[in-house]
Amino acid sequence: MDSVQRFLDRFSPRSEAEVTWLKEIFSVITQQLCPMFTGPAPPTVDESLTGAEVSSDVCVSLSVRVVKTLQENRTLTHTLPVSYRLVSVSELVSRQHLACVSHLSWSTNQQRVGVREAELSLPHSTVLPQVNLLLIGCLKEGQGGEWRLMDSSGSVRCEFLSPSPQWLNRLVFLPHWNYIPHNSMGQDAGYVELIGSPVLLCPIPELGLAAGATGGAEPLRAVGVREAAGVLSNRVRGQRLSVFGDVGSVFPLLVVSGSTFFIFTLTEDKHTVPVLVKDSGRLWWSQCVCVGQSVCVTALRVCVLRGWRGNKLLCVTDRSELHTNNTLTHTAGDTQAESQSDTPLSVKSQHADDGDCEGAEPGRGVWSGVRVKQSRIISYQGTVTEVVSEGAGLYVLDREVGLCLAYQPSLRRTLRAGDCVQLHHVHFLYRPCPDFPPSMLCTCLRSSLRVTSFSRLGGISPGSTCPGHEALPRLLLDKNRGVSEYLWACHLSSRLAHSLVSNPKQQCVCLLSWKLMEFVWRVGGRVRRDIYSEMLDEPHICPLSQYRVDPGVPQLLSVSELSQSLQLDSWTVSLSSLLPPAGSGLTGSEINAALAWSYRIRSSDLDSREPDRCRPLLVGVLELPSSTSEHKNSLQLRDATATITCVVTETNEEEEGQRSAFNTAWIGCLVCVHQFTMVTERFLQSDFPSYQHLDQDQFITHKHCRVYLQFSLDHLYILSPSVTMATHLRIKGEESEGDLSDRRKRRREKQVSSVARTMPIVGGASQPCVSVVLRVEQKEGVAWRNAGAESDRGGSCLVLHFSLQAALIGPVVSWGRDPKNEPMTDRETIGEEEKVVLLFSGVCVRWFPLLQAGCFYRLVVLNIQDPSILIGCDVSGRSTHSDSSLQVRSDWRFHTLTRPLLLHTCRKALSPTVLSVSEVLDSSLELVCFQGVVTDRTSLNDRTDSGHTNSGVRLTMSDQSGRSLQVYMDFGHTLYPPGLLPGNTLLLSAFQRKLSRTGSVYCSLVPVSSVTVMSLGDSSYSGAAHCVGVCTHSFVPVLSVAQPLRCFSPKQSKICVFIDQVGDRCIGLCVY
Repeated sequence: MDSVQRFLDRFSPRSEAEVTWLKEIFSVITQQLCPMFTGPAPPTVDESLTGAEVSSDVCVSLSVRVVKTLQENRTLTHTLPVSYRLVSVSELVSRQHLACVSHLSWSTNQQRVGVREAELSLPHSTVLPQVNLLLIGCLKEGQGGEWRLMDSSGSVRCEFLSPSPQWLNRLVFLPHWNYIPHNSMGQDAGYVELIGSPVLLCPIPELGLAAGATGGAEPLRAVGVREAAGVLSNRVRGQRLSVFGDVGSVFPLLVVSGSTFFIFTLTEDKHTVPVLVKDSGRLWWSQCVCVGQSVCVTALRVCVLRGWRGNKLLCVTDRSELHTNNTLTHTAGDTQAESQSDTPLSVKSQHADDGDCEGAEPGRGVWSGVRVKQSRIISYQGTVTEVVSEGAGLYVLDREVGLCLAYQPSLRRTLRAGDCVQLHHVHFLYRPCPDFPPSMLCTCLRSSLRVTSFSRLGGISPGSTCPGHEALPRLLLDKNRGVSEYLWACHLSSRLAHSLVSNPKQQCVCLLSWKLMEFVWRVGGRVRRDIYSEMLDEPHICPLSQYRVDPGVPQLLSVSELSQSLQLDSWTVSLSSLLPPAGSGLTGSEINAALAWSYRIRSSDLDSREPDRCRPLLVGVLELPSSTSEHKNSLQLRDATATITCVVTETNEEEEGQRSAFNTAWIGCLVCVHQFTMVTERFLQSDFPSYQHLDQDQFITHKHCRVYLQFSLDHLYILSPSVTMATHLRIKGEESEGDLSDRRKRRREKQVSSVARTMPIVGGASQPCVSVVLRVEQKEGVAWRNAGAESDRGGSCLVLHFSLQAALIGPVVSWGRDPKNEPMTDRETIGEEEKVVLLFSGVCVRWFPLLQAGCFYRLVVLNIQDPSILIGCDVSGRSTHSDSSLQVRSDWRFHTLTRPLLLHTCRKALSPTVLSVSEVLDSSLELVCFQGVVTDRTSLNDRTDSGHTNSGVRLTMSDQSGRSLQVYMDFGHTLYPPGLLPGNTLLLSAFQRKLSRTGSVYCSLVPVSSVTVMSLGDSSYSGAAHCVGVCTHSFVPVLSVAQPLRCFSPKQSKICVFIDQVGDRCIGLCVY
């Protein structure tokens, strides 16, 4: 009789299905389990299964034992589980691609109840599907303390809730288990979670324990922790001892200098001894020892731990064994939170006593509320309800308590939503970061985390998480920052992942987040972390012992969030608040004129009057205006959500103060704008008959708003520089080190000059180009011009256009690659200067914001070596000058040369003559270029038959002498420039100086006029004065500059009445 038939006769199958099922069981056991015993058997395997060759009797005996075990673990023991299929380990790993669960003893009703409970515990989660699969194998030790289930086809990692040392090297059957094919980041080959204890298929040898000693023929004498502590102080060479006690703490598995180890402590009363487990085939103990468990460890020796001032501890040897009683002092019925003395302590009430352990941080404002607090040590038991970031080690417990595991090595098995966990010696922090739950638990190297119940829910799909978040714990390990800083960096990473342009790799996003965090928190360098002292020293000190609480932590906003917020808030203001205090006495025309234009400036800096507001931050790419931009004469900040117009200035290095931005190296830089002002300009067309009708919207015919930012380049932090900015910073760094030696100068100039023809670009292929260095002497304003036959459509149309007059410093030079903004070379300055007019139209108008008079630029044309392309032609039909002209094309590039004066061959820039307001008043020139501060702005209504249109403004400009001048601007045929606000300093070029009928001087905008914002005012101008100006004349008026005729000075304000000296009538009021 063959072995299969003998096996079938043991069970007398009653159907063909049972016969087929029994044959499959026998086949899998014969092929996958029996071959494991063809060699020397493990010492704990039954002798009947050993031998040089596995006999058919052994296969039959093992198969019978397996089937009987299956029957014993089912509810109906008299039937065979024909719906379940025994699979090998290799088949499970290779074919099971979805997470699943297998419960042999569960009935259909029990499965339904379990699914329902799991769905109710965490709504909108996916429950692990049930599969009818059976697993049998031998539990073996893997690498790094892993447990693995093995058969002849392969092995798979196993995770346990509370494994017993007696299970190792045993043949086991798994009745209840989960299989997770991979973690949420797509890594790992999969692992099995044992929901309950495995069923041993081989008998366990008798264990003899005498007085807590190990089992064996002659039990060894075991000592308590008190006596073991005495042995540590009196070390005897070669001495071995066995110690029993309760596990006080279990430290995480560490890898230091290639050595893997972990430490746990045994306690008895007030005595504690540490036990080191290192590279001795006992690393699998890390899953067996749990806090509160009674254990006995044999054959320990006293060793010296270098790097720790405590020096001595107990260390396991090759003969050491671990014995547990599998009885935990902390059960599922314990309170959720316990203090270090096992006294119940609620996490929700921790913040009540925080005032006893806080102090103001030096160097910060009192109103900012920055405090340094001491964390508390507690124990906690809860359920993972949210996985915030698996890579960053961030979770949420019980829907309200945050958990940070970043200060420990990453877990071998990552947590899933639904896992029940038990934490010991964990740090409790209250409000370490406003972007996370107020109550936070953070684990250090002394903390222990144990999963007490595996989740019945599936994990997150690999594509829905950010693998790059693993870079944040690595940066934390290298830099050792505080928990507040780390949490904020994690928050930044998640925000930047959705707002950065061009979708960079997540690792890059993490690096940028970390870089921004260090800048905002003003931290740098590397702080050393003493891991041995953190685990073993008393009192306990670690990076989590103290933390900073800063309610004023900046808030990173996307451009769209900021822009939408400003637009939504623009019209929340009451119209009556936009009028002066005496606004109720104004006529309807005066009210409509006063409401025609208003503005609001809000600074990003924190104000003591707004303690609840967070300081905003913006991250984006600084760019030239796009073809769809509303303000094509200003720079813009762009992220993945939107763009916003920017009025930008920078520090004038040659003179004190600010100047308009001119360096093209900023284009393409990823920057953080950490200090700026938000401007909202409101434009309203209305026909209110009186003050009492302001709450009736039917009198509003049209309204819209413009929002933009104002900031200085000094308030930008470069996160990722452009290629030209990297060159600019390198040159600037070299200059800051002092004057270079002549040899170094010659070498640098030779390197820059040799890029021509033979030098490849970064991509490896040559990129021929030509360039010329020029100095801007005068710039006209942007205006709509008739393109005529030159337009792409073949007919006449209006296009934006501007021109500038420049001086060519030298000849056209050919290059082998783009020189960009490298320092000028001698061959670029050979020859005489030549005047040229550069013409910009269409898309080329985008260069307007950065081309400033008196600055040097290199004009580069790529992919060409013909110098004639940069040689201008004569301008026909013009009598004003005879300079040649050059039409700028869309693919040409301008690069600012910030240090041309460092070369002895460079000519000195001839800056245009800039007058003050007083000089304009005393001058006789027809076209003037002057600079002044805007002290007042009034919107002018051009009365037409079709109604009122807000197409112009009247600015009052003043200088340090106090004299003022009025400037009229009509934007009917030009672009509206942002930044025309009280407090800003403007440079007005080519404005026409005129005289009124009474001889008063004023200026007006002409087609060649240009407006440039030179410096920015502060937010104090917003709402400082309510000016009501009424002008019913057309542009440009023949009015005199209105002079205050009578002034009234009440206690609360000063009222000035402006009288038109021509018509002898009141044209305005100004209330200060």
